[in-house]
Amino acid sequence: MKTIVIIQARMGSSRLPGKVLKELGDVDVLTYDIERCRAIKGVSKVVVATSHLPQDDAIAKWCEIHKVSYFRGSEDDVLDRYVQCSKIYKPDYVMRVTSDCPFLDYEMASEIVSLMEKEQKDIVLMNGELSRGLAVELVSYDALLRIYERGTESRHREHVTYYAYEFPKEFNAVTYNVPSNRRAPELRLTLDTVEDYKLVSAVAKHFNNTLVSSLEVIRYLKATPQVARLNAHIEQKPVIK
Repeated sequence: MKTIVIIQARMGSSRLPGKVLKELGDVDVLTYDIERCRAIKGVSKVVVATSHLPQDDAIAKWCEIHKVSYFRGSEDDVLDRYVQCSKIYKPDYVMRVTSDCPFLDYEMASEIVSLMEKEQKDIVLMNGELSRGLAVELVSYDALLRIYERGTESRHREHVTYYAYEFPKEFNAVTYNVPSNRRAPELRLTLDTVEDYKLVSAVAKHFNNTLVSSLEVIRYLKATPQVARLNAHIEQKPVIK
């Protein structure tokens, strides 16, 4: 089974412009993304998918300097960006990662890949609430093409796999049960605001390790509520239907 990871990344952000290349510890956010994705077992390729916009030249240049594969496509039609990128590599499965998740759980992602190797389904569904910023999505290439053909609304094009969750009966799914020690939905480890940046920076400074276990990060935030409170009031932007 050939599985690739596609990290969607762009410099534009209404609340925190340029966040993907912001300093994080001794490196930057995108370095965290890349190194943690490369640590996922069973993955053969990690690719950054950005847009053709001039402002995203910085991401393409970063990838060239760091010898990271990248693809440039539509800014707004992220689903098309994923499909066109995937066609180059002809995978069996595509893992979707967003670049605003520098502490994505690569250990759990490895288990998800292993589960899909056994089950060979269209998509993995998560049973159990995670801290925002830890999850990945895994979908078969064939299912991604079906989503591409059927998902015509703007929310489907922007959020890539949204159609599959909206119309689950059209897809064969396997369920991954989130371990109890990962179920901490009150914590926010995504990067969308200045407050989020303060929190992930505090975490990066404390561990100084791009491959720190997400479980250790959860334990740290639970033990230091003053850090966890930095972005506890932030509300996630809703999906525009």
